Amino acid sequence: MARRENPEINAGSMADIAFLLLIFFLVTTTMNVDSGVSKKLSEKPPADYVPPIIKEKNIFVVLINRNNELLVEDLRMDVKDLKDAAIAFIDNGGGVGTAGEDGSPGKSCDYCEGERSESSSDHPNKAIISVQSDRGTEYGTYIQVQNELLRAYTDLRNRLSKKRYGMSFDALEEAYDADKTNEALKKKVEDIKTCYPQIISDAEPTS
Repeated sequence: MARRENPEINAGSMADIAFLLLIFFLVTTTMNVDSGVSKKLSEKPPADYVPPIIKEKNIFVVLINRNNELLVEDLRMDVKDLKDAAIAFIDNGGGVGTAGEDGSPGKSCDYCEGERSESSSDHPNKAIISVQSDRGTEYGTYIQVQNELLRAYTDLRNRLSKKRYGMSFDALEEAYDADKTNEALKKKVEDIKTCYPQIISDAEPTS
């Protein structure tokens, strides 16, 4: 009886299959992306620049220690309460704003809805939020703090934009992004940003 030979397996296409699988996994695999905060760095001031004198009450100090605990204006605070505290500070309107470039005097904030306390910020364009972290502070906590502060400005801008233009500031920016040639939208966006400028300062981390 003749011996039957085992049929051979054609492995010629295995390389092609492996290559296709490699492409599939490269296309479908998602990469972890670190979260961050988008910020525009200020330009270097001229050599003869004299920094303005800032009143202590116009600075909102947020400290984050190495244990990720917050000390806001010398009081312990949870991250979830930071946005409301920042809104109360920015929107206080207890004095007058910065004088205009044409020499016109500063005006009181007629759109602020705060308590107008003499011990808090004079005007949104004078309100400075100073954030100081520790070198041992977790990055996630720092991002949470920054997000809450940005949310405070977003809420204030949305409120004023709805009051003046009947739409949120987010919608206003989207409309302007879709039509950069629209001067009317540009003026509205600049108006809201001027009323509530984002002034967040990052101090040197403590060691």
